[in-house]
Amino acid sequence: MAYTIKSVPRKLQAGAVLVVTALVIFLFLPGLNTSSSTTRLIVHRGTGFRAILGELQRNGSIVQQWPTLVTVTIVPQFRNIKPGRYAIPPGMSNFGLMFYLHNQKQDEVRVTFPEGLELRRVAKILSRKLDIDSAGFMAAASNKQLLAKYGITANNAEGYLFPGTYNFAWASTSLESAEFLIRQFHHFYTDSLKSVALKKGLNETELLTLASIVEAETPLDQEKPYVASVYLNRLKIKMRLQADPTVQYALGGAPRHLYYKDLGADSPYNTYRHNGLPPGPICNPGKASLLAVLQPAESRYLYFVATGKGGHYFAESLAEHASNIKKYKQVLHAER
Repeated sequence: MAYTIKSVPRKLQAGAVLVVTALVIFLFLPGLNTSSSTTRLIVHRGTGFRAILGELQRNGSIVQQWPTLVTVTIVPQFRNIKPGRYAIPPGMSNFGLMFYLHNQKQDEVRVTFPEGLELRRVAKILSRKLDIDSAGFMAAASNKQLLAKYGITANNAEGYLFPGTYNFAWASTSLESAEFLIRQFHHFYTDSLKSVALKKGLNETELLTLASIVEAETPLDQEKPYVASVYLNRLKIKMRLQADPTVQYALGGAPRHLYYKDLGADSPYNTYRHNGLPPGPICNPGKASLLAVLQPAESRYLYFVATGKGGHYFAESLAEHASNIKKYKQVLHAER
């Protein structure tokens, strides 16, 4: 006995065509279910698609969720939306919206790190600019695997976070951000500079430590080779560095005027109490300070004091230094 497959009734065919046509129009025609004005969406790292969908409805990007769910059912890869900040153009189709979110490039932020910042201040800048918090960055900068990867023997990356202006993906992780800044130092610290440092008897940590003190002492690039010469000359004759910035670092907190009692602070970073260099950098030095240590001025200076006008007086002897201190006090007296 032969069986035949009856054709689908024309009414059902027409109905199916109408449903498919309506669905195609709803998914692909601009302005249906989407906002007529620009909307903004923030996607944090680890946010699932359903949560993103809910936020799209809350912020008015879409009226109903089901058209976008149908869209991602048809094109499953559209579920993958990168963390970032999105400005969604007005009047998109449902398909166009998901295509836009899926294919949008990483949102980048331009961040500037001035020379001489301590690790905690770098962390604060990044927490204001990127989708990370200060504590997370501090932890990343102390990550043992990251430090070992770059041969850093200290407990954190203080000194290795190279100053400059860089573009970061807004959704960068703390670990990615810390590693990026460490890599910038290693790009600068070429083999030729390493050989210069070794000839001067300085390993990487010692170079960064001394450069960080120079950085903290003066913002004037033209003075830095002279400040570096003072400390290198002191190290040669085994004279204590007696650098005020190391005491500031030992005390912690915001920089302030130092008192005589502060010089007795019990810390290995206090170069008034301990010989030689402190255990590690006290800030993150820039290119000029690093080069000042590698290429210091030829001098016999052992002392320097502020001029009161932004620079420093340098001296070879205590008598000359005392005279310079007197000149500095006269400037302060005149200002008062």
